[in-house]
Amino acid sequence: MHRYRSHTCGDLRETHVGETARLSGWVHRVRDHGGLLFIDLRDDYGITQCVVDPDSAAFALAETVRAEWCLRIDGDVKKRSDETINTNLPTGHIEIFIRDLEVLGAAKELPLPVFGEPEYPEDVRLTYRFLDLRRETLHKNIKIRSQVIASIRKRMSDVGFTEYQTPILTASSPEGARDFLVPSRLHPGKFYALPQAPQQFKQLLMMSGFDRYFQIAPCFRDEDPRADRLPGEFYQLDLEMSFVEQEDVFQAMEPVLRDLFMEFSGGKPVTETFPRIPYAEALRKYGTDKPDLRNPIEMQGVSKHFAGSGFKIFARMLEGDSHNEIWALPARGGGSRAFCDRMNSWAQGEGQPGLGYIFWRKEGEHLEGAGPIAKNIGPERTEEIRLQLGLGDGDAAFFIAGEPKKFVDFAGKARIKVGEDLNLIDRDRYELAWIIDFPMYEWDEDEKKVEFSHNPFSMPQGGYDGLTSTDPLELKAYQYDMVCNGYEIASGAIRNHSPETMKKAFAIAGYDEKTLEDKFGGMYRAFQYGAPPHGGMAAGIDRIVMLIVGAINLREVTLFPMNQQAHDLLMGAPSEATPKQLRELHIRLNLPENG
Repeated sequence: MHRYRSHTCGDLRETHVGETARLSGWVHRVRDHGGLLFIDLRDDYGITQCVVDPDSAAFALAETVRAEWCLRIDGDVKKRSDETINTNLPTGHIEIFIRDLEVLGAAKELPLPVFGEPEYPEDVRLTYRFLDLRRETLHKNIKIRSQVIASIRKRMSDVGFTEYQTPILTASSPEGARDFLVPSRLHPGKFYALPQAPQQFKQLLMMSGFDRYFQIAPCFRDEDPRADRLPGEFYQLDLEMSFVEQEDVFQAMEPVLRDLFMEFSGGKPVTETFPRIPYAEALRKYGTDKPDLRNPIEMQGVSKHFAGSGFKIFARMLEGDSHNEIWALPARGGGSRAFCDRMNSWAQGEGQPGLGYIFWRKEGEHLEGAGPIAKNIGPERTEEIRLQLGLGDGDAAFFIAGEPKKFVDFAGKARIKVGEDLNLIDRDRYELAWIIDFPMYEWDEDEKKVEFSHNPFSMPQGGYDGLTSTDPLELKAYQYDMVCNGYEIASGAIRNHSPETMKKAFAIAGYDEKTLEDKFGGMYRAFQYGAPPHGGMAAGIDRIVMLIVGAINLREVTLFPMNQQAHDLLMGAPSEATPKQLRELHIRLNLPENG
C-alpha cells in the first residue's frame, strides 16, 4: 500500500465496503459522541467520515487531534446505517473505522476558522491565505477558475487559435495606466516595464504572419484600487485575428464565451445571441456602457412633455440651454408615495437636489397621476407620459433633468437602485451583450485638448477619410466591449493598421510623428512592411470567474491577492531593497518626508 494513501477523501463509495483503505488529509472537524470519536477528514477531492472507538489502538492518539491537523488514517470501509447516511456528500454512504492513525503535521491554534467559514477580517484572511484557501467555498472557486481556464484553452484551440507567449519585460507605454517599472542592472538609469497588456506584441504577431493568436496573459497596472479590479495584476484571455472585420471577431468569440458560461452556469439561462447596443444608446437607456440587462428598466427621453409646461423648474431648464434634457426612469410596482419619497431621499444622499416623480393609482374607475409634478403639468401631459412609458396602476416614473453628460452616471445608479429595491432583477441568469460604436476621441477638460477615449490603436470608422471629414468628438471607432450582468468582461477593436491613418489619428490627439516613432516605433515600423487588417479583444479571466461562481469580490476567485492598499500581507510585499541591491541597480532613494 502507498505510504500515504490508497484513495483520496472523495473516492470511497458503497462498492468499497469491506475493503481496507488508507487516507491522508486534514481534520475538517472532530465530534465526540459519547465514546465514539468522529473525524471528518478532508483533502483536495472531498471529505470522508472516519470513526474510532475506545477498543481501537488508535483511540488515545485520536483524542489528541484538533482541527486542521494533517493525518494519515488506515481503516475498514463500512456502510453507514440508513439513518446516518449523508446525501450531501459523495462519500456519505460509507465511513472508515480507524485501525491506525499517524499525525503527519500538527497544527497550532488557528488564527481563523476553516470549518463553517464564518465572516472574518480580511487582513487576517490574507495574512493566513494558505488557511483561508482551505475553506470550502474559496477552495472550490479556485478549482473552478482552473477549470474555466482549461475550458477556454480548449475552446480557443477548437476554433483555430494557437497559444503564444509574449514578453513580460518590455518597454514603458505612455498611454493607459501607470506602468510597473523594473530597473535594469546592465543598463544603468534605464528601466523595463511590466506589460499593461500584450497589445503591441499581439499586433506584431499579426505582422509576423501568425493568423489567430491567443494567450492567458498576466497584465500589470500600477493604478489605484478599484472595486472591479485587484491592485497590481490580473489575467486576461488575450486574442488577435488577421484579415477580419468587426463582425468576424463577434462570430468567432461569441460562441466561445456563451458556451463557456453555459458550461459553468449550473443550468442558469445564458443569452443565446448577444444584442449589439451602440454606446450612445446604452448611455441613454441604461445610464452606463456596461448595463445589467437582467434589470428590465429602460430610460426614455420625455423632454417634449415638459416643454412649456406648468412645472417651471423643468420648463425653464429646457428653455435656457438646448443641451438640457429630461429623462424618465419607469418603475413598475413603485407606485407608492412611501417608495417615491425613499428614492427622493436616496437621491439627496447622492448629492442631487432630489428626484422628481409621478405615481399612478386608481381613483374609482379612473387612473390618475399623483405627486407634485403631476399637479403642475396637468392630467393630459401626465397621461401622455404614462402611455409613452407603458405604465399602469401601482407604477411610478422618476425624472432626471439637466445636461445628460453631467447626470448620466447618476441616472445609471438610480436605475440600479430602483431595480434592486423593487426586486425587478432576475439574478439567476447571465445576460451578455456587445457594446459597439465607442467614440474615438473625448475632450480632456483638464488639458483642454482632444484625447483618445479608449484604445489609441483602434481603427476609426471611415478610416483616413473619417479622420479628415468628421468632427473628432463625433467620430466613432471600430471598438467594442462585451458586458455581462453589469460588468465589462471583454474589450477589443479592429486595429488601425495603416501608417498614414495612424499618424493622422495620433496627430489629432496631439502626438507628433516623432512621439509616435519613439513610443510605438516597433509597431509603427512594422505597419510599413505589409500590415494585414486585424483585430481582436481581451476578456477578463478574474471577472468571468467571479460571475460564474457568484462571488462579489475578485479576491474570492484569486489565489494570493493583495489587499486594497496593494500590500501582500502573506509574503510581505512590497518590501525594502538592501543597500547592495540598490547599489547594483545604481538607484538612490529620494523618499517623501514622514507625514
